Parts: sequence; structure tokens; C-alpha cells
Amino acid sequence: MAKVVHEVTECHAMTITFEAAAAQVTAAGSPLEVGDAIINGAPQKVFVNAPPNLGVLFQAAPGDSKFIVYEDETYTFADVRERFAALGAALVERYGVQKGDRVAVAMRNFPEWIISFAAITSIGAISVSMNSWWTEDEMSFALEDSGATVLIADDARLERSFAACSRLGTRMISVRMAQPPAGVDAWDDVVVLGTPLPVVDVGPDDDATILYTSGTTGRPKGAVSTHGAVIQALMAFSCRAAIERIRQPAEPSDNPPGFILIVPLFHVTGCVAVMLGCFAAGEKLVIMYKWDVDKALEIIERERITNFVGVPTQSWDLVQSPRFAEFDTSSLRDIGGGGAPAPPALVEKVAGSFKKGSPTIGYGMTETNAYGPGNRGPDYLRKPTSSGRVVPVMEMQIRDADDRPLPVGEHGEIWFKGPNLIRGYWNRPDATAEVLVDGWLRSGDLGRLDEEGFIYVEDRVKDMILRAGENVYCAEVEAAIYEHPAVHEAAVFGVPHERLGEEVAAAVMLKPGMSLTAEELRAFVGKQLASFKVPTYIVFRDEALPRNASGKMLKRELQREIAAGE
Repeated sequence: MAKVVHEVTECHAMTITFEAAAAQVTAAGSPLEVGDAIINGAPQKVFVNAPPNLGVLFQAAPGDSKFIVYEDETYTFADVRERFAALGAALVERYGVQKGDRVAVAMRNFPEWIISFAAITSIGAISVSMNSWWTEDEMSFALEDSGATVLIADDARLERSFAACSRLGTRMISVRMAQPPAGVDAWDDVVVLGTPLPVVDVGPDDDATILYTSGTTGRPKGAVSTHGAVIQALMAFSCRAAIERIRQPAEPSDNPPGFILIVPLFHVTGCVAVMLGCFAAGEKLVIMYKWDVDKALEIIERERITNFVGVPTQSWDLVQSPRFAEFDTSSLRDIGGGGAPAPPALVEKVAGSFKKGSPTIGYGMTETNAYGPGNRGPDYLRKPTSSGRVVPVMEMQIRDADDRPLPVGEHGEIWFKGPNLIRGYWNRPDATAEVLVDGWLRSGDLGRLDEEGFIYVEDRVKDMILRAGENVYCAEVEAAIYEHPAVHEAAVFGVPHERLGEEVAAAVMLKPGMSLTAEELRAFVGKQLASFKVPTYIVFRDEALPRNASGKMLKRELQREIAAGE
């Protein structure tokens, strides 16, 4: 590893600086020119050439190019446009949907999800993304909370929502259902090809999406984004890619850009960063029915996938698959994602496993429309514990408990400012006021900035372990545990302790065929970290650690397991 880092560091030193590349990409007269604007009453840096709404973006995509591949189905951009035009017309004419109305989407990652989203937002309605893992009660809550007038759903989600829709008067459209129940319209009866899309005046300040946050306690909050915020996020992703192309020119490739969709579309990463990113750039998107590492390797080889965006566990699965060497993964250029910090051992593993692929990580939130700091390639190998830097339209600060900015190197809460932020939470002015302050977003994450502007995300504010007056950052302990060759997954969290306040605990899943005792793991971690950071409680699990739909570890569930076992 030392040799690899040394080589890439020398290479990095010869490239143009990040600041110079950013200035070039965002200069006056360029497509990504940056200027000043007032958004939600606060001054912001913005991309001045942003289209006014998502519909313009959808119409600009190339017609005959392949867009969606799902199982044995293939759709061009023109195919998708024809279908979302027909659905948009039906929503307006058949269901009376007007600008600002909410239309909910609840289904697996089907092509119809993408078509529905494009139709809803193109007619000025608000797309409400329903978590496909939700129970009947959770579905009922979101439908009532959002006031959705129409629900577009597959069979499993329709079954869980039918009673609520009937009670609320929400119209229902079924997707991929052989025989819809009475009162439910079939997709093929609704989507009449050849019907033109109604013309609706939609501006950047109009609401486009409600994505429910993936909180692990209490009711989720509906994060509301405007057309302008989503588009600014997409342009920020494009800006970062353009900066990296200048700094790290890629070798010529015969493989056009193509993404594999391995995260849910109802999550901001799947919806904005991946799906809308492909729509905006005219790139191919290959949808997996569900995550299966060997199936993913087959798809990467067959479709010549260039971008793999998921949670760190999926990258681990990929490079550690016993069948990894059987497949040609040479088309991959970027391997990574977000949802959680990646341990340095994974960064090194990815860097050494692909011929031309670079490890990547992004730190975004539902509230930032997935965009945030990013790190890749030589920078990531140089600083493997950092989530990277932001492009010029976004600002970052570290603030103390009194909301005062802290200097470089100091630990505190991470705050974001940018045109890509949500405008607030649906019908929750109290929650909005807690998170959005004078154009800034409180992330709820703890971290620090270094002298180059790289962010280091160290923990959630509310999840940081305070052990006998000492702060223990879970991400640091997790990174140390991941260094052990027998560990496949790990989660670190605090458990109550009468004398110390909190004690450090860890849940660990080992790699197949490997063995490890708690004493051995403690000794291993103790060689890297101070003794107060070494987990006192360690539980080994045979199955994958619990995660929510967006890939975040359900640490409270693990805390309950340890408490029950005491």
C-alpha cells in the first residue's frame, strides 16, 4: 500500500490543482458558470445556466440512445419520453392532477418508477417517493401526511396501501399486476401511447419532490425539494466530474458511460445521483431487480458498466466475491458510493482490484439532494478517511454547540450551504426551523475540515459515544475493526454504563470460513487505538448487520440485541 500511495501522490503533485480546475470549469461563459442568486431569502452561489425545470432536462435527452435496461427489457430515451408523456396526460385528464398536487410512487426498481417520476414532475405535480420496505401503517402515514391524490404502485405495495387509499380517497394505478382489484386502474389502460404531454408552466421555485427521510425512530419527515434545487444538485455532480477530468484525464475507452442501479430509487442516491444523473447526461442505466453480487458481476461484464454506486458493503461484496476473477470488470471507472464512511482497507482493496477503476465516495443527504463532498482516485488514496471536497456552489463549515464557526482542524457539527438544499419539511415548520438556519443546513454529523478543504465525517452528533468524559468516534473504531482480515461487516455504537455513562460496543459479521474471538479482536484493535476506544462488548452475528433501505446501519436494533443478551 505504501508504494501505491507514494506513486499516486507523485502523480497528483503533477496535476492541476483542484482550485484551478474548478475556476476553469465555472468561469464566465462556460456551461457551468457560477453566479450569485437569492434562494429562500438567502444569498447563494448558483449555476446560472440551469434549465428552469426537470421537464426541460427530460426532453433534452438523446432520442435513440439506450436508456433503461431491466432484465430482458430495453427502453430508449424516446421510449421513456413517449410513456411519461402518456402518463402525464392521463394524470391531468383522467385524474384531475394539477400543479402542486402530490402523486405517490411505491414500487420496486422498475422502469415504471422512472417513467412515473418524469411524468409527475413534468406536469408540475410533486413526486412522493414511498419507501418500498414500509409496513401498512407507514404507507398509510405517508399517504395521509403528503395528501397524495394518486398512488402508482406494484402489487406488494398496493396491497399494503389499499386500505389507506380507500379511506383517503386516493386513486390507484397498478404496475405489473395481472389482475388489479376492483377500484384500481391497470398501467396499460392508463398509459395510452401517442398521447401528448400537457403543457404546464413550471419554474425553478416550484416543488418537485418529497423524499421521506430514513429516520430510525419516530415518523419520517417529508423533505421537499424544488425543481431548481434538484437541478443545481445534478449540475454540481457534473461540475465535480468536469473538474476531475481536467485533473485526472481518463484513458480513451470504447465503453460509453453506463451505471448499474443497485440502490433503491426511492432513496435520494438512486433517484437523483444515479437515475436523474443518467437522464441528464444521456447515459445508460441498468436496473437490478435486487442486490446479488454474482448477478452484478455478470451485468458489469455484459453491459460494460463504467460506474458502480452503492453503499460500502456492496463494494466489499464485489471485490471479495469468490467469483470476482471470473468476470471482466475492466470497463469500470468509478467504484464506490456513500451512505456510510468506507474503511481505509476497502479503499485500498478497490484501488488494487480493478485495472482502470478508481475508488470513490460521496457524502450527501436527502436534505442536500445527494450532492455533497466527494473524493476519488489519487486524492482518495492520499486521504482515505476523508469524504472529499465540494464544488464552488456549496460551502461547508464546522460549528460548535453554540453554532459558531470553528477553525481548521477543530471538531464540531458539519453545516452546508448551497442551492441544492431542500426548502424544508412537508407540513413541519418546527423541524424545518431546527435544520435550516439562514440558508445553512445543520447536517447532524460531526467532523472536521483540513487545510485543503477536505471533510472528515466522524460520527452522528446524537450517536457519538461519550465514555467517561472521552469522545469516541464510531467511524474511527469501525475503520480499525475492518483492518482485521476476518471481518466482513462491523458496526460500533454506545451502550449505557452506570459508571462510565456509555461503553463502546461492536457487532461484527465475519467472512465465510473465518473465525475470531472477542479477545483476539480487542487485542487487534488495541494495537491501533487508545484503550478507551476498544469495544468492551462484542457480539458476532452469522447474518448481515441490519440496515435500512438507504443502507444506513440500524445501530439501535443492535443496541437492543446487546441489552437483551446481558
